Amino acid sequence: MSPAPPAPNPPGADRAPARAHAVAVVEQQARACAALGSPLYAALLERVALDLAAGGPCAAALAGHETDPGSAAVPLRLLGAVHALVLTGRAPALAAHYPSTGGTLDPDRPDAPWPAFRAAVAADLPWVRDWLTRPPQTNEVGRANLLIAGLLHTLAAQGRGPRPVRLFEPGSSAGLNLLADRFRCEAPGFSHGPADSPVVLTGAWQGPPPTPPARAVPLHFAERVGCDPAPIDPRSPGGALTLRAYLWPDQPARAARLDGALRLAAEIPTRVEPVGAAEFLRGVEVADGTLTVVWHSVLRQYVSDAEWLLVEGELDRLAGSSTAAAPFARIAFEPRRAGDLHRFVLTVRAGREPARMLAEAAPHGLPARTLRGPGPAPR
Repeated sequence: MSPAPPAPNPPGADRAPARAHAVAVVEQQARACAALGSPLYAALLERVALDLAAGGPCAAALAGHETDPGSAAVPLRLLGAVHALVLTGRAPALAAHYPSTGGTLDPDRPDAPWPAFRAAVAADLPWVRDWLTRPPQTNEVGRANLLIAGLLHTLAAQGRGPRPVRLFEPGSSAGLNLLADRFRCEAPGFSHGPADSPVVLTGAWQGPPPTPPARAVPLHFAERVGCDPAPIDPRSPGGALTLRAYLWPDQPARAARLDGALRLAAEIPTRVEPVGAAEFLRGVEVADGTLTVVWHSVLRQYVSDAEWLLVEGELDRLAGSSTAAAPFARIAFEPRRAGDLHRFVLTVRAGREPARMLAEAAPHGLPARTLRGPGPAPR
């Protein structure tokens, strides 16, 4: 999903409070990268925070964007901009440290690339600042693991045999997860999807998934459509570069999954309409003889509170129009706050029933764990 591109803060605004806010955001993202298995980005962001506080090249790059709407994503936009420099051969000294381009990262010195990173920002400041106007678009393929699990659970619970699925996905980015049924999910005692798929989600589940394999039904999609305010064409060189740039360079498994999904997208084009989520959902209706599904993953944080109220209203409308002949389901993989932490939770709402929490997973979707005795999901 991508929000509307942010507008920089007004020129001449007092930078000190804004810069202090940005330093705190960068430090928070550094901790998140460490927790999510990217020592490279954790170390680089720690140095970015220091450079930002000292008024170095990173401060010049972020000037005017320190308190953008959705400022939590600003560090990811900076990292994506520099990764794009690496991927396009514009930062060879830094590429020598980035595993995504064949470089070597010293596990004992994950901050060793910092001088080259800082130099790349300084040398290509207009490039970096242009990328800061763009939303981060990862289109994380691993999250399809949860979306497919929610769909299999919904179909099995209907107990009426296979039913064609009409799939609608707000926040589709490049539309890769519209092809989730073409991915292969694997875990001990469980597998789903084509055995020859170029996208293999290994280690998908810790323990059994919500729907036992014996109850899983074949999937047939009658329709699959997404929306995004700024869609990416995954078949274009620029679109593929954007998706790769927002992956973390020291996580090769994610890169391999994306490469496979890009191959599928080249063979099976999907439709992603260039509109916001609420406008998109206003055009969706249930249809006899099919299961109408709206699914989304890590969408909420990119949608304003005002629009989200409209989104929820449209989803309630669809749930209220659900019938036995024309059922509706909402499948969501979104963070939910628990104290100071965010849990990423799979919820399913079938028709007019309350939403129920089925599973939780790492933010990128792997691995997932079924929740025992899942209960109603809070709104």
